[in-house]
Amino acid sequence: MKALSEMKIALASDHAGYALKQDVMAFLRDRGAELKDFGCYSTESCDYPDFAHPMAEAVEKGEFDYGITICSTGNGICITANKHQGIRAALCWDVPLAEFARLHNNANVLGLPANYISKEKALACVEKFFTTDFEGGRHERRVNKIPVNR
Repeated sequence: MKALSEMKIALASDHAGYALKQDVMAFLRDRGAELKDFGCYSTESCDYPDFAHPMAEAVEKGEFDYGITICSTGNGICITANKHQGIRAALCWDVPLAEFARLHNNANVLGLPANYISKEKALACVEKFFTTDFEGGRHERRVNKIPVNR
């Protein structure tokens, strides 16, 4: 796995996730990650799909190694990101969930629920997500079956 200092990470949030996103970006910048904030840019009410879709498209195209989504519950913005065939966004509110999202599901987007997680727990999830490799093996077969082939 790449070191955080070698990673390109895309972030998206809504107004409820804005403050936590700022904390996450500071944490990642301190570790040398290259970041792009796809919005939102304030606590003014907004619609998370406006930011989740461009972020997910950029990760899907390989412009970024990973993404992070943050909204109040984490659900809406993860659901939106997961509409993209190449995205595996995992909603994580505890460190073991972040670990297994990478280890077993090869998640490429970490979803955080801003209203239901402390800053400390969120940063611990971020660290675990970005320091855990995909295990592959039997999990790779399952992950390969996720995209819808029509």
